Amino acid sequence: MTGVCTLCPRSCSARRGAETAGGFCRSPLLPSVARAAAHFGEEPCLAGKNGAGAVFFTGCNLGCVYCQNRAISRGEGGRILTVSELRDCFLRLQDEGVDCLDLVTGAQYLPAIAEALQSAALTIPVVWNSSGYESVEALRQLEGLVQIYLPDYKYSDPQAAKRYSLAEDYPAAAREAILEMYRQVGPCVFGEEGRLTRGVLIRHLLLPGRGEDARDAIDFAADSFPPGSVLFSLMSQYTPIEGLEAWPELTRRVTAEENAEIIHYMQVRRLSGYWLETAAATEELLPAFDGTGVKER
Repeated sequence: MTGVCTLCPRSCSARRGAETAGGFCRSPLLPSVARAAAHFGEEPCLAGKNGAGAVFFTGCNLGCVYCQNRAISRGEGGRILTVSELRDCFLRLQDEGVDCLDLVTGAQYLPAIAEALQSAALTIPVVWNSSGYESVEALRQLEGLVQIYLPDYKYSDPQAAKRYSLAEDYPAAAREAILEMYRQVGPCVFGEEGRLTRGVLIRHLLLPGRGEDARDAIDFAADSFPPGSVLFSLMSQYTPIEGLEAWPELTRRVTAEENAEIIHYMQVRRLSGYWLETAAATEELLPAFDGTGVKER
């Protein structure tokens, strides 16, 4: 089992084996999972009372210099699962009573994930939790299998996308991907206790000094979809990590003033969703990527 990969917008044509990593994402073809357990760090409409059943995949096709999940996003750690083992993982989480199945950064494993979802016959919503850097062609493999899309919209400036994620085409690719996500699932639908059962929730991580990207992300959400049809989540928990000497502008946190300005703009544009005050932004809900819930092979 070996393939030349063109799944994501990079289309790097890397040769990836079933269990042999390759490409920019540093991933094999079979999914590598670092953790599969209830997670309470997602937005309230997803986490609910019982948590989101979060499956954290290793590797990433974006590689942001400031990534908080660097321990796994660089392709390290995790356990490789067959498609049937991944399906069983999904079913176990459902049996444990989680409010949704939350698939975190799985774009590099999309064909295997789609196959596992097809055979799982889940009765809880499936959430595709992604960087937004995806191809429309790949996303179409998920149509009918995913009920909730949870994409990032990180940058509107191609030069910022190049500087921080080596992806100058990110803004255009993310916009096209999010429009495709909305085409598949339509406007937000809510069930009992305000839980989201279908729809698109767009996230934006506010970076220090990057207010223009945040305003553009809000404008994109407000101008591209009917009023009230999508949710927007402004994330203000950015925390500098080690090794950012080449990006000195990212070595501080977001100020309360920067955050308040963007919250106000979100309100002016009348977007429904979520935001954090900077004082409430902590790393307490960052899980341990220690193989919890992943079956040994």
